[in-house]
Amino acid sequence: MKQADFVHLHVHTQYSLLDGMIRLDDLFKKARQYAMPAIAITDHGAMFGAIDFYKQALTYNIKPIIGCELYVAPRSRLDKTPSVTGDTARHLIVWVKNLQGYKNLMKLTSAAHLEGFYYRPRVDKALLAQCSEGLIASSACLHGEIASHIVRGHMDEARKAARELQEIFGEDNFYLELMENGIPEQKIANRGLVELSRDLSIPLVATNDCHYLDADHAEAHDVL
Repeated sequence: MKQADFVHLHVHTQYSLLDGMIRLDDLFKKARQYAMPAIAITDHGAMFGAIDFYKQALTYNIKPIIGCELYVAPRSRLDKTPSVTGDTARHLIVWVKNLQGYKNLMKLTSAAHLEGFYYRPRVDKALLAQCSEGLIASSACLHGEIASHIVRGHMDEARKAARELQEIFGEDNFYLELMENGIPEQKIANRGLVELSRDLSIPLVATNDCHYLDADHAEAHDVL
């Protein structure tokens, strides 16, 4: 069977507690069904499932891409006061590129729980800058900093955030994430992200924010 030319890079498994409902074995069966040569795990704020994910991927002969959807504090991770907008954190996807990246992602998620926990385990941009080696990042979903600014009509702030993240991770290691999910705000975000990509020469990546495998699982997911 010819390999698919698309793989899922934004996936929440059963280890995204109270949010993801994708069991790993089912995930790999579905990936194999669609001839996907690789697949990522990007659970919320933690790496609880990374080892199990890696081992199961190898048994299915599918390349495992270990990652995480980090929560990034609006200021310092040590600052536990609410922001002006009420946001306690914004989302950021990171994927491991090599062993150093895996070590750095462990540092980030550990510090998020031990130092930055405020409603959620949070990192900050200073810590990202210290631990960016070996990681690839993307702007995440509508809860990401860049998309949030775009939807609110704050393109200058979105541009500033995009430049900052590009500087942290490097020109070849930061992407703007497009999705097609039927949400009106996502269409606004996508247009802005394409504009930023052209203006700042930041590459685009297409994903789907996967929390369940099949459409008929949607109601069960809502119960979570």
